[in-house]
Amino acid sequence: MRFKLILSSVKPDLTDHIVDSAKEAGATGATIIPARGTGLKEAKTFFGLSLEAQTDIIMFLVEEHFVAKILDAIKKAGKFHEPGTGIAFVLPVEHVIGLESQMEKFKEEVRNSYL
Repeated sequence: MRFKLILSSVKPDLTDHIVDSAKEAGATGATIIPARGTGLKEAKTFFGLSLEAQTDIIMFLVEEHFVAKILDAIKKAGKFHEPGTGIAFVLPVEHVIGLESQMEKFKEEVRNSYL
């Protein structure tokens, strides 16, 4: 099996909805990391202190053939068509360990996707 890593940076209030939508599209789980970030516009300031936007980084390790469907679900759930709502991108994964307990589920999903 070949895996890809989908990384998405989103507003925290959308995180749960995005994770749920990705799971409905075939993701088996997610790792969420709280973060801060800036975009094209300068960070807002309050009494001279910079206020950086809070964001969540959501990581989905998914079987390759689910990527397009999950990415589309993330895009819709995160309202990525609206400016400043978030981004998502996909990275190749060379090796994976620690998924033995999920391998049967992955194999079953692959079989079902071809039916």
